[in-house]
Amino acid sequence: MGSKNRSPWSWVPTLYFAQGIPYVIVMTVSVIMYKRLGISNADIALYTSWLYLPWVIKPLWSPVVDLLKTKRWWIVIMQILVGAGLAGVAFTIPVPDFFQYTLAFFWLLAFSSATHDIAADGFYMLALDEHKQAYFIGIRSTFYRVAMITGQGLLIILAGFFETHTGLDPIEFTVHARPDQPAEIRVPEFGKEVKSDEMAFVLTSDDFQIPTKKAERATIDSLIQWTESENLANGFVLPEKSKEVKQDDGLFATYVSGPLKEKLKSAFGRDEVVESTLNPGNIGIVGVRLTKKPETGETVVLNTGIRRGDESIKLIEGERIEVNPSNWQETAWVVVQLDSKLDEATTAFYEGRSGNIPLAWTITFVILAGMFLVFFLYHRFILPRPASDNATVHAEGENLFSEFFATFKSFFTKENIGPALAFLLLFRLGESQIVKLASPFMLDAREVGGLGLTTGDVGLIYGTIGILALTLGGILGGLVASKHGLKFWLWPMAFAMNLPNLVFVYLSYTTPQSMWLISASVAVEQFGYGFGFTAYMLYMIYFAAGNHKTAHYAICTGLMALGMMIPGMISGWIQEIVGYENFFIWVVICTIPGFIVLKFLKIDPTFGIKKSPLNPPKGE
Repeated sequence: MGSKNRSPWSWVPTLYFAQGIPYVIVMTVSVIMYKRLGISNADIALYTSWLYLPWVIKPLWSPVVDLLKTKRWWIVIMQILVGAGLAGVAFTIPVPDFFQYTLAFFWLLAFSSATHDIAADGFYMLALDEHKQAYFIGIRSTFYRVAMITGQGLLIILAGFFETHTGLDPIEFTVHARPDQPAEIRVPEFGKEVKSDEMAFVLTSDDFQIPTKKAERATIDSLIQWTESENLANGFVLPEKSKEVKQDDGLFATYVSGPLKEKLKSAFGRDEVVESTLNPGNIGIVGVRLTKKPETGETVVLNTGIRRGDESIKLIEGERIEVNPSNWQETAWVVVQLDSKLDEATTAFYEGRSGNIPLAWTITFVILAGMFLVFFLYHRFILPRPASDNATVHAEGENLFSEFFATFKSFFTKENIGPALAFLLLFRLGESQIVKLASPFMLDAREVGGLGLTTGDVGLIYGTIGILALTLGGILGGLVASKHGLKFWLWPMAFAMNLPNLVFVYLSYTTPQSMWLISASVAVEQFGYGFGFTAYMLYMIYFAAGNHKTAHYAICTGLMALGMMIPGMISGWIQEIVGYENFFIWVVICTIPGFIVLKFLKIDPTFGIKKSPLNPPKGE
């Protein structure tokens, strides 16, 4: 089969899977890796947050991708650079200054991945006609989400597998939440001497129960503080900078979140609202000891986390314990805590691994580097070579400089630019706010207007039902848009995306306790979002069409990010003032500008519809 006739099924799924993997590695996997390697939360939060910058500013260099070389060339080159970045991370993990070196390679990964995004989206528009662009819009989104799930799940499992098989035998313990027991908390002790000729970690108990009935807040707080101070004093954990430094709230919090916020809360009758009257959930304490003294200079690290079960039972102390020759005879403490809303019997299974963590993550990143070498080779031969995929500028110099700025100018002088900008910035105005507060609303106690769900409940709803509904909505949106075109489906998709926000108004007023009802409401909202977002993506493709479609699409995605970021920043402030009921009404009101803008958009009625051989798409 020739390159021109190659089925999109042979490259669209793999291309967008390859697009999602480096993003999730940089934004999620890096955080987990650094945590396992002993970097403090403060440093992780500070340095990995900056890694998002290349995706924010990628429209600034998108004209370079559009003007020089082909999009196909940029894709395969960026994939080999991503592979090089992954290999760089792998081989610098074992070195003494690994944090600085791996961060440098994560920056290479981030810029290469953001550039790959620009090229892949541009290539998608060049290699497919309008009908296939509409048809595959849901497919590409699905495989991008599969990449997210792979990164957040399978890659972490893979690293955990290598951790388990490169050191001491793992420890395991089971935690039972029990509503039928009195509210008491005990500090366990070892019943016998734990020294041995064979090195291993041992526990005070591998199966224990925590009552769901609340103990006194002072008792819980004092025991948590005691375990933290004991672990710190014995050198099992490092001081956490984030616990020592008080954050400055800044001018916004001082002047706007201060007097103005209190006046507005009073106007809405919310000045007497108490944040929470609930005691924190009960805790369970496990003691950990090493049976044999480590060699001089040797440190044995135990990393503990949930293996399976209810995530409403959280580990809050002792996630990472370092044992050395000076503290090996002391007891380290691991503390798990129940979600304060948990009131039924449930179980969680925890596992502690003490393998060679740098080696485990090195092997994981070597495998990832190999994966991108495969992607590079596969796409080098499989990606089609559309005739329209060519460089606008063939040499560097004054022409490149002038064309670079002409690309931006040509975007902002497009026909219908005013309504287009308004659409890109306002169509997701409601969603940009609800996405920030949906989970907090479900987690917050009923006393402050939330649904009082546990962490495990919310994880189940969004991690299974929600993502399934979102994926189905996206796939269906692409299928129907390819039948009758974007213009035909624009209004139905706008309603599908925005009207389901009403389910949160309903939930906030009725605060139901039925998990089935809450799950069904989230499914409706997520399906509607997946279906309706198809219109937004297709419009970006439509509006970006022209001589510089790759750069113009990247500018559209930058405006999309801006339209999500600014309203999202103030959404929490608004909710605290007006409460959840009024906030979700406000969100519904915020969808109105998006509907108004639709009346002024100019869209070719045939865009997205399959063209007959007698009337091919323009440019063919």
